Amino acid sequence: MQTKRDAKRIDGVKLIDVDDALAKKLATAKQLGRFSDVFPSKTSNNYLIGPGDIIEVSIWEAQPPMLFSGVSLDGKAVASTSQAVSLPDQMVSTEGTISIPFAGKVLVKGRTTDQIGEEITKRLYGKANRPQVLVRVAKNNTSNVTVVGDVNSSVVLGLTPRGERLIDALALAGGVKQPINRTAIQLSRGDVTSTMALDSIIRDPKQNIMLKPGDVVTALFQPLSFSVLGATGKNDEIPFEAQGISLAQALARSGGLNDTRADARGVFIFRFEDPKLVASEPASGSIVNGMVPIVYQVDLRDPSSFFVTQNFPVQNHDVIYVANSPAAEFQKFLTMVLSVTMPSVTLNQAFK
Repeated sequence: MQTKRDAKRIDGVKLIDVDDALAKKLATAKQLGRFSDVFPSKTSNNYLIGPGDIIEVSIWEAQPPMLFSGVSLDGKAVASTSQAVSLPDQMVSTEGTISIPFAGKVLVKGRTTDQIGEEITKRLYGKANRPQVLVRVAKNNTSNVTVVGDVNSSVVLGLTPRGERLIDALALAGGVKQPINRTAIQLSRGDVTSTMALDSIIRDPKQNIMLKPGDVVTALFQPLSFSVLGATGKNDEIPFEAQGISLAQALARSGGLNDTRADARGVFIFRFEDPKLVASEPASGSIVNGMVPIVYQVDLRDPSSFFVTQNFPVQNHDVIYVANSPAAEFQKFLTMVLSVTMPSVTLNQAFK
């Protein structure tokens, strides 16, 4: 087994002993932000009118009518007990206004339908006989959310005053194509983008946040995996979930350390790391896409290291290597020598 001193001599590669403080620092740095923290919202998703929306305005007058007759301008039926006019549908102008007879241009941009109705009612007060105004969205062209990525059907979802949430949008897109535990959800709102594992969102209702106009929801299939080599139960490339796993879980999934071969002092994790996380000055020529090669070492003979392995996060493309014990290396050497010089003698016989 290569000693720690020898490993430190490898040009451009730094060997770091992992303690509890470093494990927690890495775990915190690599933890995905929670949507409830990144996109806080204390108000309901009231639908706000914007340029391009098409709205319908209906005006009622008590009898006898003063301004509006009982004939609807668009030919719609009128109740006999009151006088009403349904104005033709209007598209909100680029300035955010609509035109109402006897009320002029009314600013509607950024307002709810109730607020617009109240504004029109005030302007008609004293002109119409006890007017009442109902404003309805005929077609939503502005308050939309886009859902793309690994979903069964990419959609542009129109928001309503009910307040659609993240899982609602995914459901209307036909759900995700890949397994939930291998899918992450990326939400972009303005200049802010954050990502969370889908199964974490499902387990924590607070992360199923209310969507806002202009949001872009992207479902991302994340086939994450690590490779394990050396004295473990199996040497393989092992997939793991989008929410991530700890080193303890990774070792367990590899079958654990081999009791007869493994050196508990020599559990190594090879990865390219952000130099800021390990306070490492990168050697010349060792930087790859802004990352530096790092080898973390965990000594499982130290009882406190078992808490370290629970905090240490495994990331995509990590290589975990468990070194052979010196006795196992010597046994392998003897086996090789005896197989050449004395083929008929087994290793067990040699030690008798």
